[in-house]
Order: sequence, then C-alpha cells, then structure tokens
Amino acid sequence: MEWDWQFVWQILPTLAEGAKITIVATLLGYVLAVVLGLVLAVMRRSPNGLISRPTGGFVEFVRGTPLLVQLYFLFYILPEAGITLAPLVAGVIGLGLHYATYTSEVYRAGIDNVPRGQWEAAKACNLTYRQTWRHIILPQAIMPVIPALANYLIAMFKETPLLSAITVLELMNQARSIANYNYRYVEPITLVGVFFLVISLISVIGVKYLERRFGGYGRRGRAAS
Repeated sequence: MEWDWQFVWQILPTLAEGAKITIVATLLGYVLAVVLGLVLAVMRRSPNGLISRPTGGFVEFVRGTPLLVQLYFLFYILPEAGITLAPLVAGVIGLGLHYATYTSEVYRAGIDNVPRGQWEAAKACNLTYRQTWRHIILPQAIMPVIPALANYLIAMFKETPLLSAITVLELMNQARSIANYNYRYVEPITLVGVFFLVISLISVIGVKYLERRFGGYGRRGRAAS
C-alpha cells in the first residue's frame, strides 16, 4: 500500500485528540503513582506489622498481576459492586495504582540508603516520628531516586495503548478506529509509532538530565554524613 499524504493530513486532527488523551492519562496516572507510591513505601516501613504486612502483600499482588487485568477489573467488574467509573478515570486509577507499587520500591530503596546515623541523630534531637520522616529522611531519600522515578513516567506512557481495552479514546484506539473504517493501516499506525518514539526520546533526554542533576546527590549525602 502506498503512503498517502492527503490521508495523513486528513486524520491528523483525530490522532491529535487521541494524543491529548494519552498525555493527560499519563500525567494524571504518574502523579497518582508517585504520591501513592510514597505512601506505600512509608507504610511498608511502619514498625506496626498490621500496617506493614498488608501493605507488602498489596504491593506484591499488584506487581504480580498484569495491568490489563487490573484495568478490566476496574472498568468491568467494579460496576457489579455498584462502583461505576468513567473510562478515563478507570484508566488513570489503573495506571496510577499499578505503577505506585513500582515507585514504592524505588522510594523504599532511597529510604534504605539513608545512613543509619540520620535516624539516630533525629532521635537524639528528640524529633517526633513525623518530623523525622518529613525533615530528615524523606528529603535525603527522594532526591537520589528522582531519575528512577522519571523512568517510570516513560514506561507508563508506553503502556497507555492498553487503555483502549476499556474504551478510552487514546491515541492507539483512535488510530485503530481510523484504520478499520478506512481499511488503511499503514498511515495511522505509523504515525502512532512516530509519536511514541518522539515523546520517548524527549523523555529519555529529560531523564539523562535528571541523572546528571540528582544522580550524585546520594553519594554527596553519604559523604557529608
């Protein structure tokens, strides 16, 4: 099949709408993932086993099941329990919950990397549990893992085509609809591939900048301590 530029210009507005949905779903899902991931990491470090053990079980369960299954559960199964979510809302929650379990492990690695002396110093200064986390531990734990967290933004972005399974009109869903309606697959699918490639390359450049900017933070922190 020959490449048809006229067809390309004709379908670009529709694909652009799908691209906006893809970007919105990625950004909202990522915000949920980094916030909830931090909460899960702190809960998993709780000295109370009634908090840490169920949290660990939840993290392992979500990490051990496919994202597609989780999306189906949120969109198709929850309505059976009286909870109905709009497609985009279900997609954002699914992406956020799934990747929160991965970001929680990144946070946990950062927390474990904080020198033991920092905990002891906070205790010697008579800081409360909350003050210790807020002012001593988290600032030192989060900065070094920022590049790793950014990598999950790229991974989440490339997972958004799965949202088409729950009728979200993201980029891949729009491209497939165009292709099926016009019986032309080369142009829409190629444009989708180019879009994902360009955004991924830009994101990789951003991650490399973050690695240069924050990558040595943990080493400097340990040297200073």
